[in-house]
Amino acid sequence: MDSEKALVVFQGKKIRRTWFNDEWWFVAVDIVEALTNSKDPSGYLKDMRRRDEGFREGWGQIATPLSMNTQGGMQKLNCVSTKGAFRIIQSIPSKKAEPFKQWLAEVGYQRVQEIENPELAQKRMRELYRAKGYSDAWIEKRVRGIAIRDELTSEWDKREIKTDKEYAILTAEISKATFGLTPSEYKKLKGLKKENLRDHMGDLELIFSMLGEASTTRIARDKDAQGFVENKSAAKKGGAVAGTARKELEKRISGKIVSKDNYLEVPEKHKRVKN
Repeated sequence: MDSEKALVVFQGKKIRRTWFNDEWWFVAVDIVEALTNSKDPSGYLKDMRRRDEGFREGWGQIATPLSMNTQGGMQKLNCVSTKGAFRIIQSIPSKKAEPFKQWLAEVGYQRVQEIENPELAQKRMRELYRAKGYSDAWIEKRVRGIAIRDELTSEWDKREIKTDKEYAILTAEISKATFGLTPSEYKKLKGLKKENLRDHMGDLELIFSMLGEASTTRIARDKDAQGFVENKSAAKKGGAVAGTARKELEKRISGKIVSKDNYLEVPEKHKRVKN
């Protein structure tokens, strides 16, 4: 069972969900009920926590009480992210859960293979993008952009940038200087929610994203930027390099680089042919 089919089956069980921290969170008892047909899913979940010590100890890390609309009005229900949902599935001894468990085992095996041979990860990534309707020309830019992003984050890690919040702020500085928009503003423009912003960028948007991040990496190295403040300055300067180049190109073409276009309904490959 591939990941897309597993998730479609999982999400097709009328499991209540809510958007929280930029991802979907699912009602835990709904998952249990869907996979066990238990008449008392809350009790079943309590039994799972009682008999599985690891599950019990990790429950506080995977479950978060979130407000959900119920027949009795708004109530706080324990919800889990997709990762937490998979943890619940692993602990359910049910035939309905077996396809998910087999898929998780296959994904884990593939991940070990990719660690041993990184070329496999790139090959699978390309195959996935092709299956989603992206052209080879777009995929080449996307893969190159991922490599440039990895190089930048590796550089930040060496320069005392440690927290997710710091990474997010620096990324926003580059994006703001490059495109005039932070990533969250950019996603809003494109009508995106949980989707990856760069998976909905066109060729030139990807190219200028790469230029901003590659410039930031080079500036951070040349200035030997250390700590958050110095790297924030490097991020602004690196983004400004790409921003200046973007504005210069826009003077010579009809239209803007920043676009509200996305690939939510029409695949990139089809849009490329039309254009």
